[in-house]
Amino acid sequence: MNASPPDALILIAPGCPHCPGVLEGLSRLLKEGAIGRLEAVNVAVYPERAEELGVKGVPWVRLGPYELEGAATLDELRRRAQAGESIEGLAEYFLELLKTGRRVKVEALAWERPERLLALLELLRDPNSSMAVRLGIGAVMEEFQGTGVTDVLIPGLGELTRHDDRLVRADACHFLSLVGGEAILPYMRACLDDPDAEVREIAAEVLGAEKPE
Repeated sequence: MNASPPDALILIAPGCPHCPGVLEGLSRLLKEGAIGRLEAVNVAVYPERAEELGVKGVPWVRLGPYELEGAATLDELRRRAQAGESIEGLAEYFLELLKTGRRVKVEALAWERPERLLALLELLRDPNSSMAVRLGIGAVMEEFQGTGVTDVLIPGLGELTRHDDRLVRADACHFLSLVGGEAILPYMRACLDDPDAEVREIAAEVLGAEKPE
């Protein structure tokens, strides 16, 4: 992942009570070197920019891969700037997006850089991740099925098929089946010997084999 300071874009409008504070926060980060470039757009003058980005309200900020709406604090702006393209930062952001039903933003970020999907592995390896999050990840995987975008996840998902938690192993096996291709077959064969029946069944279906007893 790129470790250089991210760039920032902010959309503002006259009369917006929160815009000056957020703009000031970004300007401070620019002076500190926490962001590399700052672009500010007045949507009253350039409404087409807001329309292009699908923005309905201001202030709106794009800071590296992150989008923030409303009165973001200086601490939040700094935290996002420091996180940059890190797996930890993206995992936190993806969790927020999936929990609020905004998986299309996850997909858009992955189209730009497929390696960003590695952050999903951090969410999958947590046995306490909610069903909504797991379903959201599944929807993302289905969206990219057959595109090759999710190939980057094969080694990590393969590792998760050996996780201590059976639910994590089952999810990893299922998501590998959505990725498809020759590269998943060694992991599927290993899953045929999994102690959990669901994991064995998923692997058997993928391999076209009879379900092991």
